[in-house]
Amino acid sequence: MPLLNLFSQHEFPLFPIAIVIIFLGGVILLAEQLNQITTSDKELTRKVVHIGAGNVILLAWWFQIPAWIGISASVIAAIMALLSYFVSILPSINSVGRKSLGTFFYAVSMGVLIACFFPNNSQYAAVGILVMAWGDGMAALIGQNWGYHSYELLGNRKSWEGSLTMAMISFLICFLVLLTTQGWFWGMGLISLAVAMVATGLEAISKLGVDNLTVPIASGGLSFLLIQILNNSSF
Repeated sequence: MPLLNLFSQHEFPLFPIAIVIIFLGGVILLAEQLNQITTSDKELTRKVVHIGAGNVILLAWWFQIPAWIGISASVIAAIMALLSYFVSILPSINSVGRKSLGTFFYAVSMGVLIACFFPNNSQYAAVGILVMAWGDGMAALIGQNWGYHSYELLGNRKSWEGSLTMAMISFLICFLVLLTTQGWFWGMGLISLAVAMVATGLEAISKLGVDNLTVPIASGGLSFLLIQILNNSSF
């Protein structure tokens, strides 16, 4: 009975949750199939999960899923990521030949952003997660396949092509989310540029996948902070 009382006290939208579960299941299934078919490029399968899973924030935002559900889901995902890291439950998640807790940090960052911004400021959670999903995901693919000009920063080797991709996509995502939710305003480009530069810098210096934590939280938090400063400004 206590379990029934818990659900009776909270909104529990079964249809949106089912859609989210089906979507994530499809992403993982696709990645697992690619992992079995593709033997030469394991990074591709991991990035399918990385980019695909990030888009779940759009479904949560669209369906206005309660924050407690999103936080609970992120905790479960974080536990699964840790198990997969040590036991390799899902090879497509940790298929890159290096030690990284990126998937775990990714799940944690989702929970933190949802806790901070859902439901009234969900757009900032979307900025953070989508910058990480698409910006970092495409930067890795572009950098590894077409990154001919490399540089080293704090022991991390990156490519200018990959970092430029990260900056451009981060700017575009922030700009489009703000334009959709705030309408046009004079500081939109500056805010998007600031988010893009911070996200790209954090991605360039991070190790062990910690950028999956720092980039989303910094991107979502910075966009929110700059909007508040702009709204309170006399200009």
